Amino acid sequence: MSPNPFNILWLQAGSCGGCTMSTLEYGEKGWFRELESAGFRLLWHPSVSEETGEEARLALERIESGETPLHALCIEGAVLRGPDGTGLFNRLAGTGRSMLDWTQSLAARADYCVAIGSCAAFGGMAAADPDPTDAAGLQFRESDAGGALGADYRSRLGLPVVNIAGCAPHSGWIMETLSALALGALAADDLDALGRPKFIFGHLAHHGCSRNEFYEFKASAEEPSQRGCLMEHLGCKATQAAGDCNQRGWSGSGSCTRGGYACIACTSPNFEDIRDFHNTPKIGGVPVGLPADMPKAWFMVLAALSKSATPPRVRENATADHIVAMPRSERKPVE
Repeated sequence: MSPNPFNILWLQAGSCGGCTMSTLEYGEKGWFRELESAGFRLLWHPSVSEETGEEARLALERIESGETPLHALCIEGAVLRGPDGTGLFNRLAGTGRSMLDWTQSLAARADYCVAIGSCAAFGGMAAADPDPTDAAGLQFRESDAGGALGADYRSRLGLPVVNIAGCAPHSGWIMETLSALALGALAADDLDALGRPKFIFGHLAHHGCSRNEFYEFKASAEEPSQRGCLMEHLGCKATQAAGDCNQRGWSGSGSCTRGGYACIACTSPNFEDIRDFHNTPKIGGVPVGLPADMPKAWFMVLAALSKSATPPRVRENATADHIVAMPRSERKPVE
């Protein structure tokens, strides 16, 4: 352990625990060895730490009093503010206090405050309509600024909440963001308008998609398991969703679209309000959600041109569950 470790406290609020499960996958050595190698000290985590009961409560109180320095407060899950703003729908067991209370108190002590996952960032699944618990993210409630800490919250070193969105976020996003904070290499200008690190969320999930050839020619899958582009019929939002999801492997090599599942834009506020993830909403046969920053008229023209130029091989493979047409060889076969 480094003589001057970067102290991390990880708490779980209204959470399924999926962000922790994603994080545990990080690194060849395992997450705990990777933390140690990077000079991080995990002060406490409710799912993986040995301290429980009185030991855990005392550890939190030492942080709250300032006796133990807190460099990064990581919150996983939405903060449940109900009923009536009391936060009593979600108490931290054994303390008699709500997670809302603990979050607000500890955030004032933290050099940095980090929202782990879309629930902590924007409310996520917990905030889906009708939301009887009044769930919110740390500094946003869906796309509206505010949340559990308020729009004006700034950490001890002057940053707003750093939102590592995703349901669940990639383990690399979490570790790389914490590393950037530990190095002092993440400033307010390095965050987008929703508090997400630009080095991750300045990309679109579409970038690097293995189905891009089908997208370019608008050769679309019509049913699940087919190889074509998932945007036109099967609900894929990768051309609108922030994140470098298809530029790095998940659990080794996968991604949603590589696995045959449409991108649901889980790094975005309000994604949980979609009622049918498997179908693309359309008006007059035209998808409602078009690629980010592309005028509708341009997309329509390009789509028409692309479809008219689709190679037969691409068209045939798009609606098959395996390769049925091979690329034409440039060489004649050896006789």
